[in-house]
Amino acid sequence: LSGFITYNQIKTYSTSKDKNIIVKCNLCASATPRELSTSKNSNLKKHLDRCHANTKLTERDAGGKKRKRGEGEREGKSQTKQQKLSFSRSAVLLEPREVRRQVAEYVVEDMLPLSTVNSPAFKKFVCNIPTNASNDKRVIITNSNLNSDITLMYIPLKKTLDAQQYVSTTADIWSANNKSFMGVTKAAIACKRFRGRHTYDAITTELEDIFSQYGLTNDKVTACVTDNGSNFVKAFKEHQQQQVESEEEVEGDGEVEFTDLHSVLTADDDTQYGLCVLPPHHRCAAQTLNLIANNEVVNWLVSNPESRAVYRSATAKCSALWTKARRSTVASECLEEVSDRKLIVPTVTRWNSFYNAYARITEMPLTDINSLCTQLQIKCMNDREYQFLKECCAIMKPFTVALDILQGEDTCFYGTLQPTLEVLMAKTLVMKNGLSQMTTGLPEVIVGAIKTRFATTIDSKDALLAAVSLPKFKLRWVKEEARRDHIKFLLTTECRSLTTEEPTALMPDAPQPAATSEDDFFSFDVQPNATADVPMSVETEVSRLWKGPGHKCLYSSVNFTSLLWLYATSVV
Repeated sequence: LSGFITYNQIKTYSTSKDKNIIVKCNLCASATPRELSTSKNSNLKKHLDRCHANTKLTERDAGGKKRKRGEGEREGKSQTKQQKLSFSRSAVLLEPREVRRQVAEYVVEDMLPLSTVNSPAFKKFVCNIPTNASNDKRVIITNSNLNSDITLMYIPLKKTLDAQQYVSTTADIWSANNKSFMGVTKAAIACKRFRGRHTYDAITTELEDIFSQYGLTNDKVTACVTDNGSNFVKAFKEHQQQQVESEEEVEGDGEVEFTDLHSVLTADDDTQYGLCVLPPHHRCAAQTLNLIANNEVVNWLVSNPESRAVYRSATAKCSALWTKARRSTVASECLEEVSDRKLIVPTVTRWNSFYNAYARITEMPLTDINSLCTQLQIKCMNDREYQFLKECCAIMKPFTVALDILQGEDTCFYGTLQPTLEVLMAKTLVMKNGLSQMTTGLPEVIVGAIKTRFATTIDSKDALLAAVSLPKFKLRWVKEEARRDHIKFLLTTECRSLTTEEPTALMPDAPQPAATSEDDFFSFDVQPNATADVPMSVETEVSRLWKGPGHKCLYSSVNFTSLLWLYATSVV
C-alpha cells in the first residue's frame, strides 16, 4: 500500500491459492466489511476512489506512526532536487525597443497584416512580457512604431543589393479586399499600396521610385520580369534605355537651344513620364505558357468541328463530378467505394490544375467512372469522350512538365528557358502520330503558339548565350548544325570581348550532380569528354566547353563569372 492509505484500515483476511489475496475494508459502513480480491502489490486505489473519495487518508508505518508523504520512498536513497523555473521579474528584462523590434520581425517573417498588433489579445500578450519599463502600456505596439522598426530592415537589404554586380527583379500588381498592391522582388524590395488606375504611366513612376530607393540603376538591373498585362508591356515599351540613347545620338546644328524653365517646371505629368527609363523587360515564361493553354488550345478545341461537341460534353461531365465531389459528403463516400484516390478539383489560380484534374479522371477505368456517375445521378461518359480526354492529357503532358520547370524557384535560370522550349516543341510534335480526328492538329497549334509568343526570346542573343553557358545544357539541346555554329560564334565573340589576360590551363571535370525529375524531360546525347590540360586559345577553350556533360571550363582571361551573369542573376 502507498499514498495516503492507512495501513491498518485494510486488513488481510486470507490468502487464496493463486497470487491474489482476500482483504476486508474497515472503512465500509456496513456491519460486515466488504471482502475484496486483489494482488499483493495492489493499493486498492480504484476501490478507495469509488467508495471513499471524500475520506481523508493518512499514511502510517508498521508501528502505526504517521509520516509525511514520500518519506518512505526517500529512505535508503538520495533524491535529486527538481529544478524550478523562475518567472519572477528579476529575470532578464527586455527594453521596450527590443520588444518592438522582435514583434516587427515576427510580423514581417510570417507576412502577417499590420492589424495584428491592434488585436486586444496581442496587446495583452505584449503587456505580460517582462520589461524594464515602469509602465507596461509603453510596450504596446502601434502601427507607427512598427513602421519605424521595419524601416531599420531596409539598411542591411540595401547593403546586400549594393554588393551585387547584377540583379534581376520581378514586379506584379494584384488586388485584395478592394485594395491594389504592387510587389517588386529580388528580395522583398517592395510591397506597397498602388492607388489609382493601373495605367502604364503610373506603373512606370512607381517602378522608378522603387528602383531609385535601392540604387538599382539600369546598368545594374539586367531585367525585370512581369506578367503579360498590356499595362506592364506598354510601360516597358515606352520607357526603354535604347530610346534615350537614340535621342542622344541625334546631333544638332551646333547652335545653343534655349528652353523656358517655367514651362519645364509646370509641365504636365504626362510629359514628365517621358524622363523615366526602365530596365529591360521580360515576360514571365510560365504565365505565357499558361496563356497558351487557356487561350490558343481552348480556342482551337472549341472552333474545330471534330472536337467542338465532344470537348463541351466531356468537360461538362467532368465539371459535374468535381462539383459533386467538392460539395457532397455522400459523393465522396461513393468515390471511396469506386476508387482509392480522390478527385482533384481544378483551381484557376493554380496552373496545371486542370490537367491534373483531367488526368486523375482518366486514370480511372471507364466502367468505374460510369458506376460513380450512376450513383451520383450524373450522365455517364461514353467511349468517345473518354478517348478524347486521354488523348488531350497525352498531348499536354510535356507541356505541363515544362510549365513546372519554368515556375521552379531554386534552379530555374534564364538559361533554362531556351532548352525547355526546344524540348517541349520536339516532344509535342512527336505526339501527333496516332491521334484520332478529334485531336489531329492540336500539337501543331501548340508549337505554333509557342513560336509566336516566344518569337523574341527564341532569336535573342542573351537567351542563347545564357543557355549554352549553363553547364547542364551547353549545346546538347541544339539539333541544327548551322545554328550550333552560329551559337559558337556568338560565344567566342563574347569571350574575346572579355579577354584581358593570357590563357590558362583547363580546369578538371566537375563532379556530376544527382539526377533529378527533370532528367526524363531533358534527354540529350552524351558527348565525348576531353582530357587535355594545356594552355589554349579562346576558340579552343570555347570548343572544349561543349565536351562532356559535367565539364567545367574556366578561362581566367575570359572571366566566365562575368559572362554567366546572363543566367546566374536572371530568372524566368
